[in-house]
Amino acid sequence: MSDSEWLADVAAHGMIRPSFVPPPPIRELRELTRYRKTQIDARAAEVQRLEKVLQDAGIKLTSVASKVLTQSGRAMVEALIAGERDGARLAELAKGKMRPKMLALAEALSGHFGSHHAVACERILGHLDFLDASIAALTEQIDQRTAAFAQVYASLLAVPGLDRLTIDVIIAETGADMTRFPTPRDLASWVGVCPGSHESAGKRRRVGTTGGNQWLRRALIESARAAARTKRSYFGAQYRQIAHRRGPNKAAIAVAHSLIELVWHLLSTGEVYNDLGEEYFTNRQDPERRARRLVAQLEELGFTVTLQAAPATAA
Repeated sequence: MSDSEWLADVAAHGMIRPSFVPPPPIRELRELTRYRKTQIDARAAEVQRLEKVLQDAGIKLTSVASKVLTQSGRAMVEALIAGERDGARLAELAKGKMRPKMLALAEALSGHFGSHHAVACERILGHLDFLDASIAALTEQIDQRTAAFAQVYASLLAVPGLDRLTIDVIIAETGADMTRFPTPRDLASWVGVCPGSHESAGKRRRVGTTGGNQWLRRALIESARAAARTKRSYFGAQYRQIAHRRGPNKAAIAVAHSLIELVWHLLSTGEVYNDLGEEYFTNRQDPERRARRLVAQLEELGFTVTLQAAPATAA
C-alpha cells in the first residue's frame, strides 16, 4: 500500500484499515508528536528555572502574578536584565489586570538582582524563544500531516479535556484505527490506564496500573486533570467523587480510563459526544441510601433530623 493510497483511504474512512501495519506517514507523525512533547517539557523546565533564579534574587513575582512569563512578567524580567532595579519603576511595566497590583508588585520586585542573575535570565529567555519557535515549527508540520483526520478532530474536540495536542497524540499513537482493539478495555489496557494485578501462591492483589504506551498515557492523564476542572460535566463529577475517597492521582487515572474508552466508542461508531452531566452520579444513587448519608452528615454537625416524605404532586 503506497502512501498516496493510504492517504486516500484515510480521507475516505477516517482511519487506517486494520489489515495494514501503520504506514510511514503515521510513523513520521509519531516521531514529530513525541519530539514536540520533549520540547514542551524542556520549555516547562526552563520556566521553572527562570522562577528559581528570580527567587534566588529575592524577586517574588509569582507571589503577585499567577505566572512568570505573562506579557507584564516578561517585560519586567527584561528590564531587570537591562539594569533596572527600582521596584516601583519595574511595577510601572504592568499591563491590563496587573495594573491594580502595582503596589504589591513594587514590593515583590525589590530584591537583590545581581549581574550573574541577569546573565542566567538572559540565556533562559533566549532558550525559551528558541523552544517556542521549535514547537511552532513542529506543530505546523503535524497539522499538515493530520489534515486528513478532520473528522476525528471534529468528533473528539467536543469531549471535555481533549484539546488538539492530545488528539494529535491519539492519532499518532493509534492511527485513529479502533479496529485494532476489539473492545474499549483492550485499548485502555494498551494505553496503560487499567488496574494491574499481582498473583503469587494463588493470591491476587491489585498493584497500580498496567504498563502501556507512555506517550498516550501521559497525554490522557493531563487531559483528565483538565477535564476535572470543567464545570457541570460528567468527567468533573467523576473526578471529584473518586478524589474525595481515593485521592487525586487515582481519580486522574480513572478519568483517563473513561476518556480513552469514550474515544474508542466515538471513533468506532461515529456517534456525537453527549455529556451525561454532573448529576449523573447523584441520580444513579439509591434515594434511601442517599437520605441516610445526608442525615448522618447533619447529625455529625449537631442537628437532630426527622424525615417526612413530601406529599405527592398532582400530575
